[in-house]
Amino acid sequence: MFMLRPFRLFFKALVVDATPRQMAFGFALGVLVGLVPKGNLLAISLMMLMCSLRVNLGVGLATVFATSWAGMLLDPITHRIGEYLLKNESLRPLWETMNDTALLPWTDFNNTVVLGSFSLGLVAFMPLYFLSRPIFGLLTPRLVAWAQRFRLVSLLWGGELTGKVC
Repeated sequence: MFMLRPFRLFFKALVVDATPRQMAFGFALGVLVGLVPKGNLLAISLMMLMCSLRVNLGVGLATVFATSWAGMLLDPITHRIGEYLLKNESLRPLWETMNDTALLPWTDFNNTVVLGSFSLGLVAFMPLYFLSRPIFGLLTPRLVAWAQRFRLVSLLWGGELTGKVC
């Protein structure tokens, strides 16, 4: 049972806060966090935001993992978006002010890929939320009903090693 504990915690994270709204919000926020390159204050702040909001952390963390790998393929596109935003003359005072502020240079907004990834994630946030909410509403009850048939799922949900399936 000790070896199943990490899987049990992850599975419970998927099931807790399992309303379609919370799952869709976790998914959209997970895409935003996953797109931003890690190792800067922006990625840390977004991850702290995800952990502090009432979203489904299982869906959010799985989405961060998947999007982080897929986000590397988008680097040429996000570089062009970030380059456009950084070279835009009307935004120059904003970038100078952000660079002169105490903590904001650690967000790496002067990096074209970071700025482009964050901008792409912000633009995609609301459409992803509204598109995924009905999908989670339809699929979650069916997936839970299908998964309850398996013995491993009952163990992960906290069932004991008995002959009965919970």
